[in-house]
Amino acid sequence: MIFRRSLVKRTAVVVGAIILTAVVSMATTLAVSRSIEGNATAINRAGALRMAAFELLAHSAGHDEDASEPFEAQLAGYDRKLHQAPLTQTLPSAGNHPLRQQYEQMLMRWQQALRPALEDHALGTPVSASLLQATEQYVAEVDQLVTMLEQRTEARIDLLHVIQIISLVFSILIAVALFLDLRNHVLQPMRKLVRIAAAVGDKDFTWKANLSGSDELSRLGRAFDQMTDELAQSYGALESEAAAKTRELERSHQALELLHSASRTLFATHDLCNGAVPMLQELEVLLGIGPIRLYLHDKQASEPVEAITTSTPERPFYCRDHHCNACLVTPEVYDELPSEGNDGRRLLLPIRTPGQLLGTLEVWYPADRGLSETARRLLETLSDQLATAIFLEKQITEEQQLTLAEERAVIARELHDSLAQSLSYLKMQVARLRRLDIQGEHERTHADILDELSTGLNSAYRQLRELLTTFRLKLDTPDLYTALRQTVDEFSDRLGQLVDLDYNLPVNTLSPNEEIHILQIVREALANAIKHADATLVRVEVHFESPRVAVRILDNGKGLPGGEQPFQHYGLIIIQDRARTLGGKVSVANREDGGVEVSMGFIPKSRHTILTREANAG
Repeated sequence: MIFRRSLVKRTAVVVGAIILTAVVSMATTLAVSRSIEGNATAINRAGALRMAAFELLAHSAGHDEDASEPFEAQLAGYDRKLHQAPLTQTLPSAGNHPLRQQYEQMLMRWQQALRPALEDHALGTPVSASLLQATEQYVAEVDQLVTMLEQRTEARIDLLHVIQIISLVFSILIAVALFLDLRNHVLQPMRKLVRIAAAVGDKDFTWKANLSGSDELSRLGRAFDQMTDELAQSYGALESEAAAKTRELERSHQALELLHSASRTLFATHDLCNGAVPMLQELEVLLGIGPIRLYLHDKQASEPVEAITTSTPERPFYCRDHHCNACLVTPEVYDELPSEGNDGRRLLLPIRTPGQLLGTLEVWYPADRGLSETARRLLETLSDQLATAIFLEKQITEEQQLTLAEERAVIARELHDSLAQSLSYLKMQVARLRRLDIQGEHERTHADILDELSTGLNSAYRQLRELLTTFRLKLDTPDLYTALRQTVDEFSDRLGQLVDLDYNLPVNTLSPNEEIHILQIVREALANAIKHADATLVRVEVHFESPRVAVRILDNGKGLPGGEQPFQHYGLIIIQDRARTLGGKVSVANREDGGVEVSMGFIPKSRHTILTREANAG
């Protein structure tokens, strides 16, 4: 049953039978040939013994005294011939074998009858009847041995012929059986399978093999029949699949156009939120994904911070435009989006430039549909575009900071070389006038005029020093927080008390010019608090109260006289001018628990990459 089920096994059995037949035939032939090896020599030697026996009889009757060899030596030589190897080696070793018994009987006839008769016969005398009879009887024994050797050899040869005939017949039967099996179970099924393959090539799936049996070709035929059925079904579905691929290509084309237009928007506006969110939302609709979030990496922050998102139920902390609701969705819509708890999967794509990791793009997609390779490649292209936009924006910011610092340094140098020297000269002239001895009715008027000139010059000189400090001030620190931290430490040393700093402002929310103005406002307010307020506790707060930036400097000093903002105070005038430059307003008022609060708020006008970082220092 097993051989009927396996064509390979049947073929192996047939090949094995042929090989076995050949091996058996060759082995038996070899054994038979080896068994009759030396028989011809033994027959010849046995036949020679008959002739030698008659020669001995003749020598004993006609003895010649001048013979080259004595008669006794001839007897000994004949005895050696009886025991020579070519004769004894062909005899069976078994003692009960007829051939061995005949040989032993021949030896006994020689040793007990013929040889003693030859030895007793007088040399040169006529042969007696008894000697002749003994010789004939011995020769008869030798003839019997030769006959038995010949019969044994002929029997072995006949056996060899039978073995060859059996091997030949068996080989023919195996070959016929193999041919019939190949014709019925290989050639005919193969023709059917070839016809089916040709029909499938012509898109004709109606041909069937209909092979019965359980061997390999029968199973292959049933597999072909199943394949043609499945091909007929799948070929019918090719049209719909091609249409689906066409729709996918159209979506990819639309997504590429969207990426192209978005890249122009990003590089034109330099604003990720306004430039990327609408594009990402359209991309979500096209690819059936979302939400998409962008996290940016900052070396000053321990964790990546969220920069933009396409779907959120609450306004993000970093949002500066409260009139924009592009990323806001209802809680019901948000709950339906893919997430860890809603059968969704997340794809993280790095946003990087050579040698620098700028951020990570997080894309959620439905777990049941997966993400196609086309969509993945489009998202990788998007991450490359975002990396370029963020990198260029950082470069622009650094160039703006450098340009602003260079311009202010030039102005400071010009003020120092021109106006500062002129004021110094006027102060020296006033000092000279004070040393003049002027008496009379104009003495008092002269002194008042000198006091006013001195006060005005001192005020102008102080203003000039503040301007020089302002213009020479630059942000050579990684960010505004670090610059404020250094400023707070500086004024803490001057006050003799720790100045607190509470900072909660998104990094890069401000332009370089806005950062400079905030730093200068804080410095001026701290200088006033230390110089005029006699404060022992000063606190600086810089908060992002979306969408505004709020700056507060609080102290526990003696407060403002009369509770009102001083009129024409130089430091406050500088703060107000800077606040107006930023588009904000300054408020200076006494605190309820004592001291003064200087507050200023404004909405940043710059459009920059937004990162969120909180830094609180006490």
